[in-house]
Amino acid sequence: MTSSGRSSAHTPPSADDLLVLLAVGRSGRFTAAADSLGVNHTTVSRRIASLEKSLGGRVLVRISGGWELTDLGRHALAAAETVDSVVRGLVDPGGASLRGVVRISATDGFSAYIAAPAAVSVQERHPEVSVELVAATRRASQQRSGMDIEIVVGTPQVHRAEAVHLGEYGLGLYATPEYLEHHDTITTRRDLAGHPLVYFVESMLHVDDLDLARSVAVGDAPPSSDVPVMRSSVSSTNVFVHVEATRAGAGIGLLPCFMADRHHDLVRILRPEVSVTLAYWLVVRGETLRRPEVEVVVDALRAEVASRRDELMGRGE
Repeated sequence: MTSSGRSSAHTPPSADDLLVLLAVGRSGRFTAAADSLGVNHTTVSRRIASLEKSLGGRVLVRISGGWELTDLGRHALAAAETVDSVVRGLVDPGGASLRGVVRISATDGFSAYIAAPAAVSVQERHPEVSVELVAATRRASQQRSGMDIEIVVGTPQVHRAEAVHLGEYGLGLYATPEYLEHHDTITTRRDLAGHPLVYFVESMLHVDDLDLARSVAVGDAPPSSDVPVMRSSVSSTNVFVHVEATRAGAGIGLLPCFMADRHHDLVRILRPEVSVTLAYWLVVRGETLRRPEVEVVVDALRAEVASRRDELMGRGE
């Protein structure tokens, strides 16, 4: 007779346990997995313990902000995805109906002008797919963030995730006609010295490329150099505040062209002398991208960016 420990190690894992692992592996949290499955936190914990007993090892390890799959967990997740696919096929043989919640973290401007229209296009084709947008300007998370998709500015340095280059967008200097009328003519970058700048709160900006954009556009060197020095005016962590403050006459705004060009009361200055190009990147975990509802959202985001390439660079009307 084999011992109970040896016997349990050879007991095939339950399909229910695998589906619970799939939910935790996708969200990184027991509570989120419980919500998606319609069970409680205790049931999720019990199912994971049962799966680990069957497989004879840990499938999850705790990290800051949630849970991460072990090597054994990632191997089990592949089997869980197969089970999930079979179950979906029984419920929806044609594979036509997608459902679920897809959570996206993106910058303010991208959320409003790219992600929102992309979400609408997904909804039109898949009414049961819900898209949640969380506006945030930050680096890509190195660990679980609770987001299915992250949109960041600048090349991300991530592990256990895929980074996809979506496209580029331009930044330029803008001011109102009234502001320009009441100040000396600005014809070169040197003329920017002393003017008020509307941009991010420098001490709270954690995205290297956005910080570099400030230096490239308006400088941070002493007045004796060839790089102009502008004084801070209205600063904010929200790019919509930058646009509206510039429209209100707070100074010269360093603004995304695809946002500023929408307003006829903003004039772009020193083009092409001051023109900064930044890149949007999409970050998603492999196990998350394999979810059909996530895949259609990613495709919609890429299509939206591609269709508005000129607008993003400031060449649209």
